Amino acid sequence: MYNYTDFDRAFLKARNAQFRAQVERRIAGALTEDEFKPLRLMNGLYLQLHAYMLRVAIPYGTLNGARMRKLAEIADRWDKGYGHFTTRQNIQFNWPELRDVPDMLDALAEVDMHAIQTSGNTIRNVTSDHFAGAAADEIEDPRPTAELLRQWSTDHPEFQFLGRKFKIAVGASEQDRAVLKAHDLAVQIVRRGGETGYRIFVGGGLGRTPMIGQVLRDFLPRADLLPYVEAVLSVYNLLGRRDNKYKARIKITVHENGIDRIRELTEARFAELRPAFKGADQRLLARIRDQFRGPDYIKVAGDAFDTAYENDPVFRSWVDTNVTDHKQPGYAIATISLKAHGATPGDATSDQMRVMADIAERLAHDELRISHEQNVILPHVPRANLPQVHAELQQAGLGTSNIGLISDIIACPGMDYCALATARSIPVAQKIAERFDALKLEHEIGELKLKISGCINACGHHHVGHIGILGLDRAGVETYQITLGGDATETAAIGDRTGPGFSYDEIVPAIERIIDAYLALRDGAEETFLATYRRVGMEPFKAALYGEQKARAA
Repeated sequence: MYNYTDFDRAFLKARNAQFRAQVERRIAGALTEDEFKPLRLMNGLYLQLHAYMLRVAIPYGTLNGARMRKLAEIADRWDKGYGHFTTRQNIQFNWPELRDVPDMLDALAEVDMHAIQTSGNTIRNVTSDHFAGAAADEIEDPRPTAELLRQWSTDHPEFQFLGRKFKIAVGASEQDRAVLKAHDLAVQIVRRGGETGYRIFVGGGLGRTPMIGQVLRDFLPRADLLPYVEAVLSVYNLLGRRDNKYKARIKITVHENGIDRIRELTEARFAELRPAFKGADQRLLARIRDQFRGPDYIKVAGDAFDTAYENDPVFRSWVDTNVTDHKQPGYAIATISLKAHGATPGDATSDQMRVMADIAERLAHDELRISHEQNVILPHVPRANLPQVHAELQQAGLGTSNIGLISDIIACPGMDYCALATARSIPVAQKIAERFDALKLEHEIGELKLKISGCINACGHHHVGHIGILGLDRAGVETYQITLGGDATETAAIGDRTGPGFSYDEIVPAIERIIDAYLALRDGAEETFLATYRRVGMEPFKAALYGEQKARAA
């Protein structure tokens, strides 16, 4: 992982001192809330429904034990003993006092962490594949490229006040585990004729106008990445709309001007910018890559894994559901579920954070990842250590075997926390998870991505859920719309709306009817929900939801 230099630490120290002075002025009344707002947003501080919220950056989702332990300390000292991991691979603290935020930022700086550009109309935290550096199918570790983009974008003077926020993701596999096509700009590492380079997507995004990103450049040489991405941002910054914030994202710019026009303008700007870089970015990338070497793999003696797998059905279920093959023989990737049935998706207590930090340090090469699906990954686990890892996770309430199943729900904070939300998300997620756990059906159902958003901003990624739920306010009543057939992978798709929404009390039975229909329609136990939906279409599911006559009317 990237290690801060003296320059990085001096920059962060100065930035934190600057914000401390701004907070003091706000508390003293020298700054109004309107004057303070752009300053706090530049430092990841939101004013939510009940309190301030601090969003801490976890670039490309990578942590070690020391950083996770520091997050636990912050949760205990200045919050309510827990944190919420997000779909941007960040963590949010929902209850800080304004006067304490500068101390929280200084504490983060002790372990080379910060909250810069986790909010505001700028380039946000760069995200990546949560299996990066461990996945058997990747061309190379995408995190050095993500780190290069992070350094380039941090406090970039041209892009601090864009028309709207701008999100970048990086992947390096044909299988997309980073939701590339739902980003403003995405970088996919590819090979062509023996040369490694990049495929560039642009114009993706969810929210009130969901769109799938389009290919802007099918192959970009490695040396051209930064000038090309800067060209894209320059074109958007000048061409993008500023008259209407709902039409200010680059997806609208691409839609209104067409991908060919955006490509033409980008290539022209790229030709102007390219000579100025003179290879400095490639020298920086080379230094960054040196810090992302894989761990010194070891061979753990004994047959602990085989014995536990054969004799412990609970461990076997966890391995079958939560463990993924590693590129290194004798190793595995283990996903820790933050979705225990009935729990708040993405939340972890300070004690749980310390457990994960301790396990990573002792048993998994001191590395952790946060996934966009709001879980935590141990990317490098010797297979022989998995029984001990699982046993310790179970004791901490982190041993749920449900990764990729219906209870592994992505959910935004909704109306329990967010000032923008129009409906509750967390209680709906909890009720769905509890219902299907009680029915003992989720393993029979198999792979199913269910995602919930509490408003049209789509922080819960509902548009790309196999089943998506959008909570809305209809004349003061919470109403939940359902979409089917969304997909966040390399075959990305926006889900189709089923019809009229359902009340809070009706939404769980409605989901149950969808699942019953799927189990009756699927072509064998191996056919997933998404495959069944793509084969049979919407109509059988509408009939199950609304009845035959109502389905035809809808």
